[in-house]
Amino acid sequence: MRVVVTGATGNAGTSVVRALAADRTITDVLGIARRRPDLRIPGVRWAEADIDPGRADLAEVFAGAGADAVVHLAWRFRPTHDPVATWRTNVLGSIGVFEACARARVHTLVHASSIGAYSPGPDDGRPVDESWPTHGWPGAAYTREKAYLERYLDGFQLTHPQMRVVRLRPAFLFKEGAASEQRRIFAGPLLPWRLIRPGLLPALPAVSGLRFQALHTDDAAEAYRAAVVRPVRGPFNLVADPVLDMATVAGLLRSRTVPLPAGAARAVLAAAWRMHLVPATPGLLDAVLRLPLLDAGRARDELGWTPSVTATEAVAAFIEGLHLGAGLDTPPLAPARAARA
Repeated sequence: MRVVVTGATGNAGTSVVRALAADRTITDVLGIARRRPDLRIPGVRWAEADIDPGRADLAEVFAGAGADAVVHLAWRFRPTHDPVATWRTNVLGSIGVFEACARARVHTLVHASSIGAYSPGPDDGRPVDESWPTHGWPGAAYTREKAYLERYLDGFQLTHPQMRVVRLRPAFLFKEGAASEQRRIFAGPLLPWRLIRPGLLPALPAVSGLRFQALHTDDAAEAYRAAVVRPVRGPFNLVADPVLDMATVAGLLRSRTVPLPAGAARAVLAAAWRMHLVPATPGLLDAVLRLPLLDAGRARDELGWTPSVTATEAVAAFIEGLHLGAGLDTPPLAPARAARA
């Protein structure tokens, strides 16, 4: 089996290509990205291609690679002040990937959806399965874009029944090597990465109502591998236990928590975002506060998948990566420590 992975040099991509290359049933892995990395992974080839409309003939790329499966991970988080730019890449570019798969007669498409595609969760807080509505939160570009692609794939599946389409909807993905990238994407320069270590931060804000699910990126990569090689279709939730909150994070950092009303947190974030001090938008905080909890039973039953580490351990790896300024030898994952050297 030959597999092409878009967005192969990011947080998820570097783990996914490694997992695919380790599977003996997969004979070739081609990772494509806008910029060719220096990272060397045995069994993985690299190619440059941009998914933005008009930038590359993706059908030719897929056909030239003899792709049996395409794993679509490419995503643009910034500039958050220009939602048209992210829509062009994330929505129009993704549609281009899907249609290129059809033209190249790719047998399997595995799309990186997200917990962010889901509508706000039920009032009673019960975990939801894959049947929960995927209309996203309209106030954030990320959730709007993920939800729109869910609707597009609904129609795409009907018009291309010969193609096996899988949608993976993971919770927040963390690993040590992606910590510097995630700090740049969401916190920007205001987060002092050298100070993120146990015992150095006296207190953390505990935003009221904030709880979240997480997963180590390498565990998510195993689910992507399984989705490629197993004859499954449709959506799968991916999460690890336990459900987390800021008290959990504070415990990892040996800090105390300071209660912060959600409205106050949003006001502070909105002001910082308007002044271009942080990349994360206030709409993204609104979305996170409304995310449902996910039930990953279908992934366990049909993919044969269970996470190998807990959500707490995944966040601990991320925290360690923040303090170390960790990264990998790809343009998106460039380590913070390299920038300071």
